[in-house]
Amino acid sequence: MMPTSLIVLFLAFFLSNVVVKVNADTECPVVSSFGDRRQNKNSLRLVQYNAEWLFIDYCNNAKCPGTGCPWQTVADAQTHMSYVANVIKSLNPDIVNFCEVEGCDELNMLITSLNDTTYKPYLKQGTDTSTGQNVGMITRLDPLTSLYRSEERANYPIAGSKCGYTGAAGTSGVSKHYITEFNLGGLNTAFIGAHLLAIPTEPTRCAEREAQAQVLQNVFAGYIAKGYEVVLLGDMNDFDAEVLDVNSDKPTSYVLDIMKGIYGQQKGLYTLTNAASKMAQSERYSDWWDSDDNCATSSPKDYSMIDHVLMSSKIFSKISKVSIYHGYTEYCGTLNSDHYPVVIDLTF
Repeated sequence: MMPTSLIVLFLAFFLSNVVVKVNADTECPVVSSFGDRRQNKNSLRLVQYNAEWLFIDYCNNAKCPGTGCPWQTVADAQTHMSYVANVIKSLNPDIVNFCEVEGCDELNMLITSLNDTTYKPYLKQGTDTSTGQNVGMITRLDPLTSLYRSEERANYPIAGSKCGYTGAAGTSGVSKHYITEFNLGGLNTAFIGAHLLAIPTEPTRCAEREAQAQVLQNVFAGYIAKGYEVVLLGDMNDFDAEVLDVNSDKPTSYVLDIMKGIYGQQKGLYTLTNAASKMAQSERYSDWWDSDDNCATSSPKDYSMIDHVLMSSKIFSKISKVSIYHGYTEYCGTLNSDHYPVVIDLTF
């Protein structure tokens, strides 16, 4: 029989590893040390990428892989992961903000697929229990502060809303986001990754998304009042009325206007600019959806731009190039993402 002392040690080791496993799967927000693993310290490539259900584990409420997402089997989910890895290898970014990622296990799997130890994963678990999706990053430049969230909720419908919402008043928070800070070329910068509610023109989602935008606006205004620059990356599930996409889609909401500081409770206190203004309108499409819902045709109307990178002036002035990577074909049943990465090159 194993001595009692050894049993105790074994159980302690086993339980400690179980805890680490669970925590790794849900979140990895803590910055324990700072490092800069970029080859060129005078440039920075940022990427915003909705990777579309970057899930591998079975242990989630969303049943993904399975009936809850496009990847019906673990094999499909693993192939999808390899496709995402190939995109990242092609782009060679320094920081990638991912939307629709399950947890840190997936980010670590992706880094393993990349075979690139210069990346570290960071993710703060959100509160979207229906999908289990989160927003996280892999980066060669470590943040200065551990990732955190705002739990603020804002009222909807907002004053002057044109969403067409006729239901009862309510509140909404930003279920999928994180907040952290970087030093970018000597600039203290608040860095926010977010994924807002889907369906751009549906009245209820539109109204709730405006409230989400107000929450983020309050975060930006607080940082700018302290002298910080701001970078926001994410799938905003909405159009920019000023920076029109390839199909000149117009928003029914004030979501982008609120986040840019030209509408909302903090209107006029700051200004963020859409990095897409630096690229041709013909290239402004980051999302594909089957607009006629029959999977039989491919139409220009299937494309829009709902992924955005917004920046305050000093960071925006450092942009050397903005592009969207259109390196794969979209169609029903593809194992690539239904979004394209937005790529921002900065020079300091």
